Amino acid sequence: MQSKEVHSGIIDPTFLLNAYRHGFFPMADPRTRRIEWYSPDPRAVLEIDEFKISRSLRQTVRKNVFDVRINSAFEAVMRECGKRPETWISEEIVGSYLELHRLGSAHSVESWKEGSLEGGLYGVVIGGAFFGESMFSSARDASKVSLVFLVSRLRERGFLLLDTQFLTPHLARFGAKEISRHEYLKRLEKALEFECKFD
Repeated sequence: MQSKEVHSGIIDPTFLLNAYRHGFFPMADPRTRRIEWYSPDPRAVLEIDEFKISRSLRQTVRKNVFDVRINSAFEAVMRECGKRPETWISEEIVGSYLELHRLGSAHSVESWKEGSLEGGLYGVVIGGAFFGESMFSSARDASKVSLVFLVSRLRERGFLLLDTQFLTPHLARFGAKEISRHEYLKRLEKALEFECKFD
């Protein structure tokens, strides 16, 4: 896919959302910063109704160790997610998703403690699908608590699909699994038929 820009450094939001509807998402090459488009086969998803949570994490959630918020620090979450030796979250990616956030199509879930942002995640919402992009944690269990909140919110609001793109050992502990691209696209098509409100 060849990306389009509204102005220098920003992927056209209509083009970007249409890419998601067809199973593609962008990542910047860590070295060249060039935007590349991906549609992995297999694709990783986290089954909303089969979410696994450990006893210790459940206790952390119950103790309200973190104050969980939505969309109060979207850009900060993105930039924290990008603080890695090699990152695909370039300035073009940040600007593009800030525009989606402004349009109401990208959201963040954040874990705060004593006024400090300690962890969170962000992603894109279209219809009944949430496309998870990245997460970060500066304190123990902070991103996990955000993920627990996310899944609970998706379940409550009737979402059908939680796309995690790639399978990692971290996500596998919560029940994430790989499915074929063909199966993913079928499930995506069904999810896009629904209109679910995230925030």
